[in-house]
Amino acid sequence: MSDHKKSSINTSVEETQTNAAYRRAKGEFVRGVSGFRSVLGEDPNFPAEPNRYHLFAALNCPWCHRVTLARNILGLQDSISLDVAFPNRTTDDDPIAASLWEFNPQRIATLTGAALLECTSDTATGKQFRLVKQIYEAEGSEEVSVPILYDKKSKRIVANESAEIIRMLNRQASALGSVYSDQDRPDLYPESDDNRQLREDIDTLNGQIYININNGAYKAGFSSDQKVYATAFDNYFGMLGELEKSLAADNRNFLTGDAFTEADLRLFPTLYRHDPVYYVRMKLNGAKILDFPHLWRWLCRVYALPGVASSNSLVHCRQGYFGRSWNNVVPLGPLQPMTYPEAYEHPELVG
Repeated sequence: MSDHKKSSINTSVEETQTNAAYRRAKGEFVRGVSGFRSVLGEDPNFPAEPNRYHLFAALNCPWCHRVTLARNILGLQDSISLDVAFPNRTTDDDPIAASLWEFNPQRIATLTGAALLECTSDTATGKQFRLVKQIYEAEGSEEVSVPILYDKKSKRIVANESAEIIRMLNRQASALGSVYSDQDRPDLYPESDDNRQLREDIDTLNGQIYININNGAYKAGFSSDQKVYATAFDNYFGMLGELEKSLAADNRNFLTGDAFTEADLRLFPTLYRHDPVYYVRMKLNGAKILDFPHLWRWLCRVYALPGVASSNSLVHCRQGYFGRSWNNVVPLGPLQPMTYPEAYEHPELVG
């Protein structure tokens, strides 16, 4: 499997762009680099205070799922507002352009035949932008991605790199208005001196999980080269096997021990999507998470934490991924051993 320590960049956060154009031309999926990297609470333009900040997200996107999950886990739902884009991008007949994130609460999902209740209009910029692209254009940027952490007071983008957003939300959770006390709130990345080894363990897992699982799923599903796909497939399931062995070794509750940390948070969005979406859409049909007993119980354990279930929607995930497939038809399963996400409430499915 890939070794995240061999690169000079932080490959737990972003992918190397070396020969990116050539690699894309050869059929490899290469993720771009986020351009807005201010640090909330450290940049004087963006002080940490309640009710000032906003998230633009799409629930089908696993990178957005990181930040909605952090928002909920940290008790920030009431103090950081949220707008949700429709899970499919704009179509070829859009008056601006195709393949753009759109705020359109009236748009009909093919899966349900109805509008999706979670979708919103833009409520933060004061401009009622329809497209995420327009939020960036207001700052002179050509980027088009979500998530976005946005300052409603200055009407500026703070950051759009999900790994950095979850880290700063954790660090500033109290100042941002968390409903939990410091004692009751999970600390996703403990920064005290006596937690140095834990941070090293989290950093190592973050790198392995990003390369082999988070980004690895996209390498498998969206690359058009058979060898690139096969390598991503092998790395993905190899890493799942290693995580299964680690959890089984001492029957630990979470990846680094008894406490839920950033490593768990970053793994969850991909595994949450695996059985009902990625198994088919990303061609990751080597096994289901149900075939890994300790990982399945871990997945159910995380799903049961306060705020986790409400941080996302598999309807959005199914609509978003399969709605971009060649015929736009969304599969209705899996139905066995039961429907998802209901299955995540049943750790006993693996015995």
